Amino acid sequence: MRVCFDSLGGGANPNEDWVGGSPDLVVVLDGLSTAGLSTGCRHGVPWYVAHLGGHLMAALADPSVTLPDGLATALERVAALHPECDLSDPGTPSATVAVLRQRHAVLDYLVLADSPVVFEEAEGGHTVITDLRVDDVLPELRAEVESHETHTPGHREALRRLVLAQRQVRNTPDGYWVAGTNPEAARHCLTGSAELRDVRSAAVMSDGVSRLVTEYEMATWDEIFATLRTAGPRGLIETVRKTEATDPTGRRWPRYKSGDDATVAYCQW
Repeated sequence: MRVCFDSLGGGANPNEDWVGGSPDLVVVLDGLSTAGLSTGCRHGVPWYVAHLGGHLMAALADPSVTLPDGLATALERVAALHPECDLSDPGTPSATVAVLRQRHAVLDYLVLADSPVVFEEAEGGHTVITDLRVDDVLPELRAEVESHETHTPGHREALRRLVLAQRQVRNTPDGYWVAGTNPEAARHCLTGSAELRDVRSAAVMSDGVSRLVTEYEMATWDEIFATLRTAGPRGLIETVRKTEATDPTGRRWPRYKSGDDATVAYCQW
């Protein structure tokens, strides 16, 4: 598996995405926004995704370890790194997870929350694996955030209310699941496999990239993979940024940030 990847922060704050790759493994993490609220952890989201990513790559280097088991192990190991923090805080640093691993002629995938794995099929078409359970949670508060332009006091306050409410249902049966401190989250992933012979290429990305198709509707998956082939991951991220620059305050495409952190790994055989 030939892997190239890139990641670019969405603004002045540190990038809260993380990406790692090897000849048979790709991991993309997208740290959850804190909206300026306390987390009970002195380390912060960039620290969390960096350590989770490293431990997840290490755990899954053994092909006999299943993807959920590897994620559960990584969650336990990262939690053990900072026991002095309040890991029971509902705002503890958390992340979405997307993993693709090759085992001989099989491609295994794992998705937790809305960072997708996308297969470009050998016979044409695409398969998108993503977990959108968060979209079914607190729709009224989501709509309130989207009613405000970004960079306004109303938007910031509505976003804080949404994040506070999301924290109460995060990693619960009535809400949605992300990687945090509880290894139980690894049992709620979407997992599966694809035959390598059926796949032309694949992309593993954060939703800061996939929204070019899913939310902005300014590209098709065919166009996404065409850009990856000709301009690589950085070219695709730049396309996202140019699109967002035409709507800096979120009037056309209501969203949480003018530009989200954007990460993509492109896999070819």
